Amino acid sequence: MRGTRMPVRIVVAVVVLCCALLVAPSAGAAPGVQFGIQDDAWLEYGPGTLAQRVARLDRMGFDAVRVTLAWHEIETSPGTYRWGRSDRLLGALRARGLRPIVTIWGTPRWANRGGLPNVAPAEGLEYHFQNFTRTAATRYQYVDAWLMWNEPNKPLWLNPASPRTYVQQILNPGYRGIKAANPKAKVAGGVTAPTAGRGGIAPVDFIKLMRANGALLDVYAHHPYPVFPGDTPFKGGCKCKTLTMAELHRLLLFVNRNFPKARVWLTEYGYQTNPPDRFGVSPELQARYIGEAARRVYLAPKVDLLIHYLYRDEPNLARWQSGLENVRGQPKLGLRASMLPLAQVSRRGTRTTLWGQVRPGAGRRSYVVERKIAGRWVQLGRPGRTNARGYFKRTIAAPKGSQVRLRFPAGKVAGPPLRVR
Repeated sequence: MRGTRMPVRIVVAVVVLCCALLVAPSAGAAPGVQFGIQDDAWLEYGPGTLAQRVARLDRMGFDAVRVTLAWHEIETSPGTYRWGRSDRLLGALRARGLRPIVTIWGTPRWANRGGLPNVAPAEGLEYHFQNFTRTAATRYQYVDAWLMWNEPNKPLWLNPASPRTYVQQILNPGYRGIKAANPKAKVAGGVTAPTAGRGGIAPVDFIKLMRANGALLDVYAHHPYPVFPGDTPFKGGCKCKTLTMAELHRLLLFVNRNFPKARVWLTEYGYQTNPPDRFGVSPELQARYIGEAARRVYLAPKVDLLIHYLYRDEPNLARWQSGLENVRGQPKLGLRASMLPLAQVSRRGTRTTLWGQVRPGAGRRSYVVERKIAGRWVQLGRPGRTNARGYFKRTIAAPKGSQVRLRFPAGKVAGPPLRVR
């Protein structure tokens, strides 16, 4: 039997009118968290020129780019340096106004008595690391954010994964070297993986043992990757020693207990997608989680930085497929979500409250919220205005199951659809 249906033009008019009567958009007081990306391989060898790749990241609205300086490749013998690669990469970021977040990792064989790069400087030779960090910070005075090593709680990156070795032979010498050259620079320690893995140490224990060994740091850095099935930025995790984004509140608790004055940086994070990785989430979920993760850190006290990993998927499926593009350079939904993160805050009946950010541009930006009605995108109410950092919070007429999206008219870009729950 055929039922009666309201004409599409009347439905559209009703929705627009309802939105116009709702509370005016409000951005609130946005914290100063910065959002960045890391993909050393794409940054150095991706399509086009280095200047073009850096300009693309800038146009996408990223604030920062994490870059690794490999000590073992730069200082080939004591006092002999090869700065060409780091000069190019860091200089390109500086020229475009992007903040470099610089990781120093990898011990030369001459400093660890013939060991691999993941072996710390030998006892009695840690002053070489201090000299290197001082030299690097002197050369790159414009760099104000330094990370001492990468995931030292896992033997893949520091073998053995010893908090004592990390603090006494890497972190503290590196801290002293950086501060000698640039006292205003921020030095981050920890840079821990979310879980111990085989032969490693859980981040909860690593944090405590770093303090017990007298760690020097301004910032605690961590990689809150999802570990458990169903992990999301707000739900999942476990009441254990593993620290994912879902347990961000516990990370902050442990940092506050052990390093009360330290800020927090989240220097690697991302969701792998299926396709191509069968253990990943759908592209739609990756896009949703990018928005939710942005809101999670926006709400978190003391968190100043969130770095997405990667820009482009790695071709080896045993590695990472958390890119914003697939291996052929085709954009995923996550690419536009990184430019225009959008998250659902709450819903009461048909009244849905959204949080979002317009990252491209500067100052207060005009934005539009749209809802898909009868197969086409319809603007809800009048255009809104973000605050100076691009944030907004807005309540719209959108029932459960409807699709909404954020559009940035000045940038001629729309975010991916977000299904209201």
